[in-house]
Amino acid sequence: MFSQDQQNSLLQQTKELLKNSQLKAIEKAEAENILPQLRQVLNFHDWLYYVLSEPQIEDIDYDYLFDALKISEERFPELISPDSPTQRVARGLSEDFPTVSHLVPMLSLQKAYNNEDLRDWETSIKKLIQQEEVEYAIEPKYDGASLSLIYENDFLVRGATRGNGTTGDDITNNVKTIPTVPLSAPFSKYGIHRIEVRGEVVISKQKFEQMNKEKEAAGEKLYSNSRNTASGALRQKDSSKVMDKKLEAFVYQVGVAMNEAGNDLAKQVVSHSKGVQMLYDLGFKTPYKDEKEDNHICQSMDEVIAFCDRLRETRDDYDYEIDGIVIKINSLELQELCGATSHHPRWAIALKFDARQAVTTLENVEFQVGRTGAITPVAKLATVNLAGANISNASLHNEEFIKEKDLHIGDQVIVERAGDVIPYIVQVIPEKRDGSQVPVTFPENCPSCQEKVEKTEGEAVWRCVNTDCPAQVEERLIHYVSKGAMDIRGLGRDIIKRFFKDGFIQRIPDIYHLDYAKIQELEGWGERSVAKLKESIEASKDQPLSKLIIGLGIREVGRGTARNLLEAIQSLEELQNWTVEQLIELPDIGPKVAANIVEFFQNEKSQQLLADLKAAGVNMKKRAVDQPKLDSNLLAGKTFLFTGTLQQFTRNDAKKMVESNGGKILSAVSKKLNYLVVGEKAGSKLKKAEKIETVSILTEEEFLAMVNPAT
Repeated sequence: MFSQDQQNSLLQQTKELLKNSQLKAIEKAEAENILPQLRQVLNFHDWLYYVLSEPQIEDIDYDYLFDALKISEERFPELISPDSPTQRVARGLSEDFPTVSHLVPMLSLQKAYNNEDLRDWETSIKKLIQQEEVEYAIEPKYDGASLSLIYENDFLVRGATRGNGTTGDDITNNVKTIPTVPLSAPFSKYGIHRIEVRGEVVISKQKFEQMNKEKEAAGEKLYSNSRNTASGALRQKDSSKVMDKKLEAFVYQVGVAMNEAGNDLAKQVVSHSKGVQMLYDLGFKTPYKDEKEDNHICQSMDEVIAFCDRLRETRDDYDYEIDGIVIKINSLELQELCGATSHHPRWAIALKFDARQAVTTLENVEFQVGRTGAITPVAKLATVNLAGANISNASLHNEEFIKEKDLHIGDQVIVERAGDVIPYIVQVIPEKRDGSQVPVTFPENCPSCQEKVEKTEGEAVWRCVNTDCPAQVEERLIHYVSKGAMDIRGLGRDIIKRFFKDGFIQRIPDIYHLDYAKIQELEGWGERSVAKLKESIEASKDQPLSKLIIGLGIREVGRGTARNLLEAIQSLEELQNWTVEQLIELPDIGPKVAANIVEFFQNEKSQQLLADLKAAGVNMKKRAVDQPKLDSNLLAGKTFLFTGTLQQFTRNDAKKMVESNGGKILSAVSKKLNYLVVGEKAGSKLKKAEKIETVSILTEEEFLAMVNPAT
């Protein structure tokens, strides 16, 4: 995985490109460099957010990265990778509740950052619908937790979180405690037997402030912000505690509505705004009470922009936190014409508000060391409340960022924050300097082991190259036991830090040789907790080989690369003999990643690590659990890529058909590709494929015949 300062450098680069609309003219060579980085960083933060519920990036920063990826891929579709976040709805679920499927996917919204983005979106949808006059519905974008509600025979039968967009957590009992969610509603008078409606769970500013006053009076830790508080409340195992959080739910969309025969009645609603008004009339809390209240319906993009400008100025007057504005085509018929990608509907867009700002003091800078040796500067700020959260830290990205901002200890700085985690220092206020400020200097030696730090040509990151550096060792241990890797429960970050400090664990293999008797003597540990830890560690020995590959922490090797490696090996030891030339023959493994893999497996310390893990009983072989379940082997050994507008199936469906029949999806046209499946308006991929004799070009019908030869 990229180091924190590499991620931050990438973020600043994409911010500037987006704000200046330069991505639309990005050169292919630059896109080939930036796309793999964007995918890896976004997938990492998806994992943190959806699986661990430990976000480490602001929403608006995530949006910048995602939109940079999307725009770059739209410019060069031949560079799209099947594991790109743009090709799927973000993944991950809590394991605390049963998993249920949504009747229709709960997709994300594409983002706009300025009026030009809105006009570009309007141009694209008018091309799709071949119509000049479009009516728009506008709503505030609530900063809360997404919710799906299903009613059958007029009664609420299920409430669920968004989850990964296709499936979510069943939180029905908790939802029933929310006063603004009707337990029944007379949908039957509209002929509706079953309906799924979408909404957002929020806490009002007034109630959130009241809750924190109560916390403060009781001497308890304050809630950081209303959105995280609402989201956490929805996952309370004890439903009686949910009521304490004073949750409310706005509903803003009909997902699907069916009669008893199962026919979709959504088109009978005619427009989005009429659907929302129907929900209001049935007793739901909605963004507006009347179809045309406060000009929520606009007849042109000029009207939309004027409305957005007004709402942006009055956002603080709302009773709830809002972080943007959602614009939707009002006509459901035109929405259907626009369709959707696997990630977002084409008929809607969210205009993001600018980040909020505050002034505070830069009190100090700490330099942290990551598991790959990357040195990351972190600003220590005088605590300031910003957008509902107390802020005391901010990433400074890298040495260039510090120099560019001309940061001094003691400076008054402007900090902005749009989401709820990591703030960003916008600028210094130089006129407030009094001569006592001291320039921030980057260390020449590692703050952990005092070895000299080095910078590789072409990188912005300074790195400690001492692999025995205590900070690196500690971070590698934390990565190894994490949920995305070996998933050793009971060995979280704080426990690893404690065990490392106390000498219980110094290397990864030490995890499998812990002195449980001594651990039981530690404060906070008892017979039961030690037994659970031992059970979890023993269970990790039997993890799939893909988990171990990820856990080893090879630079830039994540889940997708691990999966590709498993296609070619039967045991992990085989990789000790592979060359860069052999590795780059595998799908989606380039020279840089291949070099990292070879360097790791030919390193004596790595070889000793693997030998020790094998001796401890850790699984080193590929087994059935590492293999995807196949419907057939019809496409075994064959590679596919899809281009153009597909009419017979979606790209997501295409990927499933290929992989479930033993084939593989590639990210670009190359000599590794066997088949290019072409839809309407195919572009550069088709032209490139026509120049490679070994690539067969198929229509959608010909592809379906391959998958279903009997039809």
